[in-house]
Amino acid sequence: MMRGFIAFTILFLSWSNAALAGDTKIEVPPSNQEQKQELSEQVLDRSDASLKMLYSIIELKKNLNQRIKEKNQILTKSSSDTEKKLLKSELTKLDKQLNDSAMDFERIATGIDIGLFVEKKVEAFDWQDELVGLIKPGIREIKRLTIKARYKAKLKDELSYYQGLSPVARQATQNIAQLISQTKDLELKKNLEKLLPEWKSIEKQILNKMEIVAMSLAEIENEEESIIETSQTSIKNFFRTRGLFLFIAVIACLGVFFFLRLFSRVMVRFIPGYTSKYRPFHIRVLSLFFRIIAFAMVFFVLIFVFYVVEDWVLLSLTIIFVMGIGWAAKNTLPQYWHQSRLMLNIGSVREGERMIYYGVPWLVKNINVFSELENPSLGVKLRLPIEDLLGKISRPFHKKEPWFPCKRNDWVILADGTRGVVTSLSHEMVELVQRGGAHKTYQTSDFLAQSPLNLSMNFRLKIPFGISYNLQKDSTGSILETLESYINTQVDKEGYKESLLNLRVEFQQAASSSLDILVLADFKGDMAPLYRRLSRAIQRWCVDACTLNNWEIPFPQLTIHK
Repeated sequence: MMRGFIAFTILFLSWSNAALAGDTKIEVPPSNQEQKQELSEQVLDRSDASLKMLYSIIELKKNLNQRIKEKNQILTKSSSDTEKKLLKSELTKLDKQLNDSAMDFERIATGIDIGLFVEKKVEAFDWQDELVGLIKPGIREIKRLTIKARYKAKLKDELSYYQGLSPVARQATQNIAQLISQTKDLELKKNLEKLLPEWKSIEKQILNKMEIVAMSLAEIENEEESIIETSQTSIKNFFRTRGLFLFIAVIACLGVFFFLRLFSRVMVRFIPGYTSKYRPFHIRVLSLFFRIIAFAMVFFVLIFVFYVVEDWVLLSLTIIFVMGIGWAAKNTLPQYWHQSRLMLNIGSVREGERMIYYGVPWLVKNINVFSELENPSLGVKLRLPIEDLLGKISRPFHKKEPWFPCKRNDWVILADGTRGVVTSLSHEMVELVQRGGAHKTYQTSDFLAQSPLNLSMNFRLKIPFGISYNLQKDSTGSILETLESYINTQVDKEGYKESLLNLRVEFQQAASSSLDILVLADFKGDMAPLYRRLSRAIQRWCVDACTLNNWEIPFPQLTIHK
């Protein structure tokens, strides 16, 4: 199947190249007389501008030759080593300027870049140079796209530089001429007159340079097309060449990727352990292997397509991109190693175990590029990138371990005294609705810190009650039986019998002023909304029993012995 896909890709690329070659043969319609005349005028204008520039360069070369001749004469007559050294340095600069002027003359006269005809030296093999050679077409293409703008900016900088020098040179010439006219010393006048021609030559040289740069800049601006025309041409050329190649490359990469994904899923189905709730190790290894192969094949197909269509620029940019990914992967290799261990289920977090995240326990359902966590009590599922599992720890758990202190619609009592029903809960916020309808919201971490007491399973009420010491004889016997019987009767009478799980009346303690009795009542969770009402009801039944049986209810007393 893979060979057939590659053969189809080659045929498709060959057809695209043929179609592209056929499309690039554009027939130019015959021009009319006005277009020919306009073209002739443009050629004549360009020739006139070139001739002006050549005249300016000839004048510049004459000035440079004259200055070189004068410097050589001064060098021959000079007897000072320091002066000779300074003159030689100036002569070197003038020779360089003369050489540059000759090259500019030849370049403008021919209208081409003469550097293309310079013979290149034979270089020894260097793998670093070869690697640079692979990415050079991409860099060259980027430079080509900006060459006109960079050259224009360079000319503007040179023009600004010469415009700044011109008034300085003119001022220097005027200052020397003024000193010559004012001085009466013949020796001083003679030295100033020797200096004046040199500075006039410098001024003329600057003006010639400024004129050449200005004409070059004007020629470039005249040749520039409008932004809209340039954009339209660039877009057309892009979609006829590189745009088509990119489209083919993207289609080929997507085809290979989906083919490998489909192939891996079909293959895995025939391997034992595929239907397990949690994937075994060998299934995970194959899955990771197919991912790596798919990633590598996508880049291989991308490079292969650009190689077949012989687009070295796109090939170079792809190589640069791959090298960038490789360089970035070098620094993140330890992180990828830990992620691979997690995906193989041999890391610190494993599927089917319990881990703490946001202070809440979670069941690790699946570990993949995006992992899945679930809290059964909250009814919340999280989708986490595998990077967030790094540094976390999971552990096996018992089936009866709670995942959260309560569920939605449970009644709870918190350490701060708040009692209410849970209407909303997640790993972020918990909302309670109190009796009367008031809403109270906690952050989940603060809610857990309040040690919530869940009443919705079952709950117990402990009601202490005191009787007088006058009843001491029966306080541990008949009084307890009578009170328990009376409370059972009242529970049945008021409709709480079905929810009552257990009722006991016990002697608690002999207090300082009373004999304390403790009523223990266990209720089902459906009576949680009536938690406080039941507490008050038991107190009321105890008082009614005392009234009915003439039991004295004591109050704190102070006894004085004389």
